[in-house]
Amino acid sequence: MSTGLVHLYTGEGKGKTTAAIGLSVRAAGAGKKVVFAQFMKGRDTSELKSLSSIEGITIVRSAEELGWLDKNNAEQVLKFTDTHNNLLEEIETFIMNGQCDVLVLDEVTYPYSYGVIDKDRLEELITNKPEEMEIVCTGRNADEFFVDHADYITEMKKIRHPYDNGIQAREGIEF
Repeated sequence: MSTGLVHLYTGEGKGKTTAAIGLSVRAAGAGKKVVFAQFMKGRDTSELKSLSSIEGITIVRSAEELGWLDKNNAEQVLKFTDTHNNLLEEIETFIMNGQCDVLVLDEVTYPYSYGVIDKDRLEELITNKPEEMEIVCTGRNADEFFVDHADYITEMKKIRHPYDNGIQAREGIEF
């Protein structure tokens, strides 16, 4: 049994979620149980269709599209917070039941930074993870907590992006 490590994929560039998906596919191919949890996302994306068909990968995410967070809208902040804390509870259940060798926390830096997740509970999950469990965290502007607890840190740097020229996200490429 090997020691599980913590990965952080951050930065302004494209590829954070894509890298986490690649690691998930690799881990599932090696017979590991992967829990791929998405925060801040509710819209159907193309990668979910592929991931859901791979044995050994379980997807945990909101059943509804939450839209963009308006931090000044108390009702919306509460909805985001409840949704993210429910996701944490679901993740914790997988871990307690021994059903998670690799945990991906996709876009987790956002709810942490915006204060729409129980930070203490998330920190506890990462800090006191089962020794052999691997954790992958993704998202821009990673708080020092993530940086301090990561064994791997990869920063995606944007040099050029089509969005800057008005080209919208394309199915199968960006979503």
